[in-house]
Amino acid sequence: MGKYYIIIITIVCLLFAASCEKENGTFIKGDISNLSNPYILATYISSDSLIIDTIHVYDNKKFNYKVNVDTLTTFSLYIDDGSTVVFADNGQKVTVKGDALYPDLIKINGNEINNDLTAFKTDNQDLLKQRGQLLSDLNAFKDIDSSRNNSLSRSDDVSNLNLLNHELTLKAEEYIKENPTKLSSLILINNFFTNSDTPKSLERVLGYLEGDIVETNIARKLQTYSQKLNRSAEEAIVPYFQLTDNDGELINSYNFKGKYLLLSFISNTGIESRETVELLKHEHEAISKDSVQFVSVYIDSDEYPIDAKHDSIPWTVVTEDRGWGSDIVDLLNIQYIPFNILINPEGTIMLRNVPAQEVAEMVTRSSEK
Repeated sequence: MGKYYIIIITIVCLLFAASCEKENGTFIKGDISNLSNPYILATYISSDSLIIDTIHVYDNKKFNYKVNVDTLTTFSLYIDDGSTVVFADNGQKVTVKGDALYPDLIKINGNEINNDLTAFKTDNQDLLKQRGQLLSDLNAFKDIDSSRNNSLSRSDDVSNLNLLNHELTLKAEEYIKENPTKLSSLILINNFFTNSDTPKSLERVLGYLEGDIVETNIARKLQTYSQKLNRSAEEAIVPYFQLTDNDGELINSYNFKGKYLLLSFISNTGIESRETVELLKHEHEAISKDSVQFVSVYIDSDEYPIDAKHDSIPWTVVTEDRGWGSDIVDLLNIQYIPFNILINPEGTIMLRNVPAQEVAEMVTRSSEK
């Protein structure tokens, strides 16, 4: 009897061990329609290293991904031209379901943070779908150096996109105020407020947070980032910068004291940058050269040679060889181009992202105060 008892105990232990082994690891199961690629890329950070995995798709839309992590981990899934983010801890099973054409609407479930973010998506799916369609339309315009009609259509799309982003930002702020202790609120802050042209918005929503999440690494990083943004916000004194223009002359922020300064960040490629240059030429003709100076800073990737001469710009031009890695881009928090910053004679940042066609008007208004 003792022999059989030992055998039974051994079998039970083996079954228990097998059961525990099955639970070990993180499982992500997906069902994504309209996939054009036979694989999905997954990336995450483990022990300070970036891990990249290739997940093969079967039945043109399904995938299974098992990975071993020992803490709550952020996974980025790159699905065709879009991406979505999954949060998962060891032993958790997460489902991913949606349409590759609308990555912002992909529903992720399996733990509290994913469920909360999916609920936010569901509540705002009409806005997210409209934004997804506009982004798709704008991407279609990207490589078309087109007629005026196309340019006007693109301009309308950009305006509509800005309105949708504003509405979504308001929805996100409302959610954060109602859920100040949830990790999902931190994620929405990161998604909607870190690229804002109004740094005070980031500072404001961080002030809503309560409880343990205030002490998390994510919250602390966002607080540090907020402080950095405020140093280049409207009404702040412009941080000291030093540049070398295309004539080899060294210029710095002190050179422009007593004058209005327009810093225009543009690209050597792209329709929007060329349109900005042409609009600024008209503004340059309308202003007093004794009281206003323009500086255009070309930001381009290493793929494209930078040649500002073809634009025939009659003011100071700077070519930043380090592109997006340059000090002034980081210092002034330039997130995209074209981007114009107007600085007053006292060295205070008047306006960020001022429209090129409104520079002369803004200077006149300020001078008349």
